[in-house]
Amino acid sequence: MQQQSAGPSGELALAKASGENAPVIPIGDEDTGPPGLPVVNVAIIVLNVLVFMYQLVNPDFTNGYSTVPAEITTGKDLIGAFMVTAPDGSSVQIDEAPGPMPIWLTLFTSMFMHGGWLHIGGNMLFLFIFGDNVEKTFGSLKYLIFYLFCGIVAALAQVATDPQSIIPSLGASGAISGVLAAYLVFFPTNRVRVLITLGIVFLRPIAVPAIVMIGVWALLQFINGLGAIAVSQQTSGVAYWAHIGGFIAGLVIAFAARPFVDTSAGRSPGAGGWNPPTG
Repeated sequence: MQQQSAGPSGELALAKASGENAPVIPIGDEDTGPPGLPVVNVAIIVLNVLVFMYQLVNPDFTNGYSTVPAEITTGKDLIGAFMVTAPDGSSVQIDEAPGPMPIWLTLFTSMFMHGGWLHIGGNMLFLFIFGDNVEKTFGSLKYLIFYLFCGIVAALAQVATDPQSIIPSLGASGAISGVLAAYLVFFPTNRVRVLITLGIVFLRPIAVPAIVMIGVWALLQFINGLGAIAVSQQTSGVAYWAHIGGFIAGLVIAFAARPFVDTSAGRSPGAGGWNPPTG
């Protein structure tokens, strides 16, 4: 999830934690699972792309249907131009357009919106790679409920960090953070192929266990989230506490569900270095 206007735009909300952290970009995983189309996961990706296309032609939709903490906490739809102070001390104008009625529906709408091509590209890449296994494990309907719930918790977590803020936030990364958490719980040893970049230099792809790739990503979110609170809620264009909230929600649900789901539905035999016993 991204915060708009007062922070830099165009960051990979998941693949790029911040400018000073080398991004870890997944390009595939070892697990293919049984045949079958993960219908809900594909539908979510398509919906995100369609909504982003609409944002490009109608900026008022973005300005009105993003989540604004002050709107959620007061129940009032803010409309008009507002000034906020940017990290460099300059003033930045934020345009608030009319939103849905009731205004809390932005908790849903904002999770299908994005702030730029890199933002949506990074989020959909993560969802494409990790979401199918989680959907096959939960089942399509339960996966949809799980995804939406994590997205709402993520948005509320960001609201809680600064309830009076008028800076809008948007993006699917809070919900996708929950998907990553579930993948970590269900398939910790699945090997994920990743690209590690240093600036503009792409290193050779490597395969690492999911617990390493997702674990490092989660650690960076907590470090940067604490830093954002210590310095300012306007120090970055990335809503780290949305990531953290979605991730924690996903962890709790996945751990609670693990005794009741069949993780083989999203795991190939022998995936992650494990082989079934023979006898």
